[in-house]
Amino acid sequence: MPFAARANPPPPDAARACMACHGEQGRASREGYVPRIAGKPAGYLEQQLLNFRDGRRAHAGMAYLLENQSDAALRALAQHFAAQRPPLGGTAAAAQASRDGRPADSASLARLVREGDPARRLPACAACHGEQLGGVAPGVPGLTGLPADYLLAQLGAWRESKRRAREPDCMAQIVQRLRPEELAPLARWLAAQTPAEPQPELPGAERLPMDCGALQPAPAAPAEPAAPSPLAARGAYLARLGNCAGCHTAQGGRAYAGGRAFDTPFGRVMAGNLTPHASGLAGWSTDDFWRALHQGRSRDGRRLLPVFPYESFTHISRADADALFAHLQTLTPVAQANAPHALRFPFNTQAALALWQTLFFRPGTPAAELPAAERGAYLVKGLGHCAACHAPRNALGASQGGLGGARMPGGGPFDGWWAPSLHPVRGQVFSEAERLALLRDGVARHGSVSGPMATVVAQSLQHWQEDDLRAVLRHLQALPPREAPTLPTPLSERGARLYAQRCADCHGAQGEGRTGHPRLAGNPTLLEPSVVNLVKLLDHGGFAPATRGNPLPRGMGPQGLSDEDAAALLTHLRGSWGHRGGAVTALDVLKAR
Repeated sequence: MPFAARANPPPPDAARACMACHGEQGRASREGYVPRIAGKPAGYLEQQLLNFRDGRRAHAGMAYLLENQSDAALRALAQHFAAQRPPLGGTAAAAQASRDGRPADSASLARLVREGDPARRLPACAACHGEQLGGVAPGVPGLTGLPADYLLAQLGAWRESKRRAREPDCMAQIVQRLRPEELAPLARWLAAQTPAEPQPELPGAERLPMDCGALQPAPAAPAEPAAPSPLAARGAYLARLGNCAGCHTAQGGRAYAGGRAFDTPFGRVMAGNLTPHASGLAGWSTDDFWRALHQGRSRDGRRLLPVFPYESFTHISRADADALFAHLQTLTPVAQANAPHALRFPFNTQAALALWQTLFFRPGTPAAELPAAERGAYLVKGLGHCAACHAPRNALGASQGGLGGARMPGGGPFDGWWAPSLHPVRGQVFSEAERLALLRDGVARHGSVSGPMATVVAQSLQHWQEDDLRAVLRHLQALPPREAPTLPTPLSERGARLYAQRCADCHGAQGEGRTGHPRLAGNPTLLEPSVVNLVKLLDHGGFAPATRGNPLPRGMGPQGLSDEDAAALLTHLRGSWGHRGGAVTALDVLKAR
């Protein structure tokens, strides 16, 4: 039966980022049709969120939004939208279906949907998706209420292996057994059906006509290894400090097995396998590993690319390097050959790297036992490798942050983001508790982290011991202060109207911030010399990372502003509430995009 119209409670703040694109019933956008998610089975929605986050479904916008969200946060989002019941009469899908007309072979299509084709081992669609094709709780989606072109795109993605699910991938098998000429008529037939409500799981519903990995429990986690030695246990914590897994794990891949790609001005660099397999660090010694960290040389003497931040790691003590290596040797070996880099000539030659190291790199003098007062500097300069992002680089990619990153005035763009200055602003005082919350939880009263820093918080900083975080904060607070911007900003009436329409509900009429949403008044991100991060947030929205201190982050959806409107809004934000951050032009926004 069709969904009944009923009032829905307002969505929680965490759902705002989703509603900006998906609305109540799905909608068309410049990028194509965005499907309805309200009312779909919770198990199905959760699986799709996991698929987007872990790379089984390719969608850059969804991957960006979900990259730093925990399983629990995604489950909460799925349960929220599964509980919604929007009215589904007069959907865009039905309007399109009426324009397309009924497929000429609708009777045979109806038989295929209702009865299947045993000769081709094709089960009936209704056998899994419910008698009315509205889905079956908890994990089978509905096939009604969707436009034909969207359905056809999904079928095509399965057929071409651009969409995947956990094995056995039942939909991939079904699409391969369908004839290519059946796909478009089948999509049109489904689009013409009356939207239906998901039916509750029926007794025996788990006995589906074919095995489907998406409906099976997630694979069991591997058995816990034997208790590591004290040295390896200490190394595990050091690996968290350095966020080694962050660079050496591909999206949805095995931890530390490499395969993640980094696009640089000189070409693409692929992260290597750090597990103790022959394709990784098997056969390496502690001396080999030490030379890689300290001298930028591989086991066979080859010079390493400085994308691996040995400019910072050269300051790590030998004791810490040995502990880190001991931890890596306890990992489960993963057979994954290192993918080749794709660097342009001459940057792909050892001669170029020899010249680069001669000009820009000097092995450090690693400390032995540091007094507690120097712990923050040691972490920032070494394992934390903060200067790798927060210090500018010259035309050949060498850090200009001084020895060990003594100067970190900001740098980038990195992955399309600007890394802000880590120097304190003269006259701008934030409590240590606020700064600690930002590093540990990803959110604080005056802001939240986003982009690559959100990943660092999610994968590394939230796991640091509090004493180490406080040591880093003390070191950063002692860096030479920078002056606050002094450029006057003319206020934009257009920007003020946009702020009232789009921002004030969450951030307050005076930028004071509402519960769970950061203040904009006094927010240092608004005063950075680069507006790249601000434009990225307006264009793509985002969540703060899911952390133990912030398990269900609130989100902001893409705003869809023109260059002129984005410039007006940012000018208003950078010139209000005492800010003097400088006006933003449409050309500034266009360059940032």
